[in-house]
Order: sequence, then structure tokens, then C-alpha cells
Amino acid sequence: MNSNVNQPMHFDIAEIMCGLYGDGIIGLKQAFTRKWVQSVREDIDRLFAEALQRPGGALPRGPERYYVEISPEQLRGFVDLASHPWVTTVCKAVLGPNYKIVELGFDVPGPGALDQPWHRDFPSPSETVIGRRLNSLAFNLTTVDVTEDMGPFEVAPGTQWDVFHGCEKGMFPPQTLYPRYEARKQKKMPQMGDISARSALTIHRGTANRSDKSRPVLVLGVDAPDARNAEKHDLQVTEAFYSTLPDSIQRHLNCRIVKTLEPIVQAHTIEGLLMAA
Repeated sequence: MNSNVNQPMHFDIAEIMCGLYGDGIIGLKQAFTRKWVQSVREDIDRLFAEALQRPGGALPRGPERYYVEISPEQLRGFVDLASHPWVTTVCKAVLGPNYKIVELGFDVPGPGALDQPWHRDFPSPSETVIGRRLNSLAFNLTTVDVTEDMGPFEVAPGTQWDVFHGCEKGMFPPQTLYPRYEARKQKKMPQMGDISARSALTIHRGTANRSDKSRPVLVLGVDAPDARNAEKHDLQVTEAFYSTLPDSIQRHLNCRIVKTLEPIVQAHTIEGLLMAA
């Protein structure tokens, strides 16, 4: 058993499906050791500092809030994350055996980050609106013990199925629906080692960070074969790194294989988040 992994290898498929098709978010406490998470935080801090110096390297997602896409080989814990039995079980259960990893990055809500408007991360695809099927997932891993003043993530369970019109790209619900989300909202307070999986269509927001600490969160985006979120990202690995990966990870990577890593030009901008709610 991987020494970085704390949990047993068996998980209940019915429980996973019930959570993601019901609330739209599930989690696993202490999936990883705190020591492993500390190494992830070290990599994020270094990569964030580099991204801030590079044009387009860090996308703003509101005041004092940024998103950065990275390559798997820039994160020491990538193989552990991509092969964690809970992660692979959730992906296979919801997205099927041929799921694809399409995104790796991190959010950094720093001190002074404000409440975001309620939103989903991209428009609902027809597979969800008409077919009532989830074809993508986002895994989030906190690198800190979240406290009330650090701008916790808020989610409105069950809203991955909401349909609304007349708003920007189908991502930002009209304010007339805000009472629905306020009534349903749950504030998430994960600790180092915890991991969650959610439908990015579930209505959510980051809240104001009133502390003097940043709250970096690792993000892993995964698609079913018919989803098209890879078009918004540029996952890439070098030939040398790719050759070191086990087949169990290689076959699930939707990536470019390059000789040397190239600067990632991020395409998934969310203009509606650039102004505080």
C-alpha cells in the first residue's frame, strides 16, 4: 500500500453515485497523509510565484484570487493522486472505464479575496440537461486546514440539475435564484489530507478570505469520453516523464506529449468572476 495513502481500498459504488447525482459533491476524509499534502503545498507555492511572473500564467478569478494550470510532472504527488483508489473508483463509477484526465491546476484565494457570485464552472452540456447524466468531475484537495476566516468554499447541493436562461453562458444564475442557493448552501471546511469530488455544474462560490493566509486548492479535472472540457485546457507532459508513468495512468491522460514543457496559455477564463458579488 502506498505510504502516502491513509484509506482502505474498497469503496461503495452506490454511495458514490448517490452522492454525486444527489448533492453533487462527495468527499473522503484523510485520503492522504499530511506530509504528502505539505509537499503538494511546496510545489504550488513555487509554481504560483513563477506563474505570477509570466504573462497569462495566473488567471484572475476575482480580487486576490487566481487560477493556474500546470503539468503533471511539475507536481511531485501527481502519480499518487491519479492512482488513489478512491479517485479511480469515483471516476470509473461516474464517468466509465475510459475516463480522461484533462486538467491539473490550483486555485489560490489570497487574503482580501471577496465573495464570488454563485456560479457553475461551465455551461451544462446536453448530456446533463437532456440526458440527465454527469460526464465530468472536479477533484479538489486542500493544502491547508481551512478555518472560518479563510474564505471557505460554499456549495448549494443538488443544483447541478438546475436550468436557467438569460444569463452569461449559462454559468451565472439570475439573482432571483439566489434565495434558493442561500437556503441550501453548505460551507466546506476540509483539513489537510481530505479530498472531494464534485460536479462542476453544482452551483457554488468562494467566500471572502478575511485571514492573513492564502487557501491554495489543488484541482484535477476528469471527463467521460464524450465530454469536451479538454478543449479549454492544455495538459502536456514530456516524453521522458510520460515513459515513467504506469499504463494505468497513461491510458487515462488526455494530453500533448512534448519534448520540453511549453508555457500553458490558459483558455478557460471566467469573466463573470472578475467582479465581486
